[in-house]
Amino acid sequence: MWHKYLLVAVYLWALTCSLVPAYGLVRIGLKKRPLDLQTIKAARAEREANYRGSLKGMNQNHYLGSSDEDIVPLNNYMDAQYYGEIGIGSPPQNFTVIFDTGSSNLWVPSSKCYFSIACYFHTKYKSSKSSTYTAIGTSAKITYGSGSISGFFSQDNVEVGDLVVKNQDFIEATKEGSLTFVLAKFDGLLGLGFQEISVGNATPVWQTMAEQGLLSDDVFSFWLNRDTTAEVGGELVFGGVDSKHYKGKHTYVPVTRKGYWQFEMGDIVIGNLSTGVCEGGCAAVVDSGTSLLTGPTTIVTEINHAIGAEGVVSAECKQVVSQYGDLIWDLLISGVQPDQVCKQLGLCVFNGAQYVSTGIETVVEKESREGSSAGDSALCTACEMAVVWAQNQLKQKGAKDKVLSYINELCESLPSPLGESIIDCNSISSMPNVTFTIGDKPFVLTPEQYILKTGEGIAAICISGFGALDLAPPTGPLWILGDVFMGPYHTVFDFGDLRIGFAEAA
Repeated sequence: MWHKYLLVAVYLWALTCSLVPAYGLVRIGLKKRPLDLQTIKAARAEREANYRGSLKGMNQNHYLGSSDEDIVPLNNYMDAQYYGEIGIGSPPQNFTVIFDTGSSNLWVPSSKCYFSIACYFHTKYKSSKSSTYTAIGTSAKITYGSGSISGFFSQDNVEVGDLVVKNQDFIEATKEGSLTFVLAKFDGLLGLGFQEISVGNATPVWQTMAEQGLLSDDVFSFWLNRDTTAEVGGELVFGGVDSKHYKGKHTYVPVTRKGYWQFEMGDIVIGNLSTGVCEGGCAAVVDSGTSLLTGPTTIVTEINHAIGAEGVVSAECKQVVSQYGDLIWDLLISGVQPDQVCKQLGLCVFNGAQYVSTGIETVVEKESREGSSAGDSALCTACEMAVVWAQNQLKQKGAKDKVLSYINELCESLPSPLGESIIDCNSISSMPNVTFTIGDKPFVLTPEQYILKTGEGIAAICISGFGALDLAPPTGPLWILGDVFMGPYHTVFDFGDLRIGFAEAA
């Protein structure tokens, strides 16, 4: 379950393994090189499918329950998925895997994969070559946006850095049904999420490490170097943190729901103006397998408009403003609750309970709309977004004409169908900061940090680091803090105390 987009700056971090003892850490340097820009589209589709479908395989029981530190090899695929080398079996057979906090299974191609082209381009696990292999045989399947992998569970020793995890369950993939896997620069995936979203309820590798007493501290931490000119790209540390990776102290927030590394985020501020959308709290996850910082289309559109990003013009959005803008205003002014406005206008007649702040509908609502036209659905969504935008402007005491004009401009800033928005590279210096409130403290992203750039001169292309991703309940609404956020902020995943820590990256 991995892997989430238009032209975007992407980098492949080539592996260099240099073992330099210091403070008990094994250090492995990373390098970067430009990657095919189209590949990021497939990555985003994969990640979106991951979040949309993850709950189907989730264990329904949800529990909320440094001397030896180990730093493992990492590469960066598409400036989105960080991967490195592990070993499986005795003697170890080496594989390149993605380290992904947004999923929980370990899988690699199997030597029994005969009919998938992708398997012929990657290293395959040979159980007959391992003296510590144990057969399990239970079938498994993981579905992604552009294909799926299927196979069966096996058990063997897994080597991660200098650690040897004994008797680890993993999936031998016998079918990889997508061109994405053929082109992938990695063999498989190592999930760092919780067991609750693990297919087959398999124990994640990090949890097995802890159960076997391999870690002196029940944490792992990510440091992602966003300096594209730097030779070292980043480090993943198991069993502790490296004080050279961050400045000051970490701000910790509790994990609110096991599965993903999920927590409650506070208000989002553009420049000096509050969006008001998360004043009462918003669900968010930290995901090393996502390149962008994604959230509901309604709010991401406001952010992208504020920074000058251009998306796809929405005819339905402009139609709502033209035909219903005055009525929306009047209803809000008269005290009608925002979640009832579009219903009273007859644009969302099939709704049960509106998720007005995001334009997301429940499964029941979606089924209720069967038989209605796609145009009706689009108008309903556009109306819900317009209500949110109008309500935010009312809080700032904006005049009616200016508010409707502003909403019309937002229609032109709606992200592309894949969620991204292009921006003028020459305007980066004049863009506002965007601040996320976590643990009642501000975490600021500067334009240089949230804009992704590829190419130079007339070939330069800049992409907003804010992507739209609408997820239906119970998974969503959800903000996903990917590498755009994890780059500026060193992140600690503390599974001992079930909390996540953020500090300014060094």
